[in-house]
Amino acid sequence: MASAAADVAAVTDALGVDRFAVLGASGGGPHALACAALLGGRVLAAATVASPAPFDGTDAWFAGMAAPGALRSAIEGRDARERYARTETFDPAVFTAADWAALDGPWAALGTDAAAADGAVGLVDDDVAFVTPWGVDLTTVRAPVLLVHGADDRMVPATHADRLAAAVPGAELWRRPGHGHVSVLSGLTEVLDRLLTHR
Repeated sequence: MASAAADVAAVTDALGVDRFAVLGASGGGPHALACAALLGGRVLAAATVASPAPFDGTDAWFAGMAAPGALRSAIEGRDARERYARTETFDPAVFTAADWAALDGPWAALGTDAAAADGAVGLVDDDVAFVTPWGVDLTTVRAPVLLVHGADDRMVPATHADRLAAAVPGAELWRRPGHGHVSVLSGLTEVLDRLLTHR
């Protein structure tokens, strides 16, 4: 996760952007938090939507996940996660009815993009990164942080937002009743508006 901050610094340097806000949804959340922790005053504010929390090595971290098998396999390392990927099948139970409605409507492109992904390399990379040390101390974050999570999320349960809220100083938590992992994105405009208040 820490390497994401270096990548963002390189890109923003190339663009001549000195200060900026960061937003990460789902697996992008840890990357946004890494930027907030490691890039200091360059990050004006950060927001995550449905983000996992750092893995603490306990079974409780998986509680409420409809399909934790991939992440559990990643604990054993890249080879184990790649082996799991060879027989992995998608479990539709990870999405709520609200999620499926979002994928059939305003977030249909998200489902199309996921279906078109070429192989499992990205999924393997992400899952291994989620369950290994992030290389980031979240207690050092000084930028305002907004954590948004669907209360009914079955992919990354809302308890992860509680863990992040406890770890990041001064973080604000918006828990969205009735929303899952995808449908929570319906409030993205409001999240972006909040980030813009920190210009």
